[in-house]
Amino acid sequence: MSYHRNFTDMGNTTAAQIYRPDTTTKWARPLFLARVPAGFPSPAEDYIEGSLDLNRHIIKHPMATFYIRVSGDSMIDAGIYPGDVLVVDRAAEVDSGDIVIARLDDELCVKRLLMKDGQIWLAPENKAFEPIGIKDGMDFEVWGKVICSFRMH
Repeated sequence: MSYHRNFTDMGNTTAAQIYRPDTTTKWARPLFLARVPAGFPSPAEDYIEGSLDLNRHIIKHPMATFYIRVSGDSMIDAGIYPGDVLVVDRAAEVDSGDIVIARLDDELCVKRLLMKDGQIWLAPENKAFEPIGIKDGMDFEVWGKVICSFRMH
């Protein structure tokens, strides 16, 4: 078992699956002070609170952050769907209950990391799938913590 976090060691993962953030680009957009209700419409507010640069608010460790696109539906009950893009921070502390990118042998997966009584589990968020128990001798490492996800609507 390894908790090794060397970004350059990507196994058989192809570059088309993993993307580095471009923090040189500034994408500051207006951030409205008013909140948008998901229920009944409310009158529009005519003022802006400021601007929001997603690189500054989401990416805390630029050199240790990458994006990865999801395939499969084992995490749909956590709101992670096929085609979503995940923002993963390899420098963030990982605790039990966090959603992580993990490597098992030469394959990557996104799962909830559960640690209890010295046992490590990679748990799906879809009842159609079973948790994976990590046993001694398995080639396993946590690649990083999923910070957020996004998808096109």
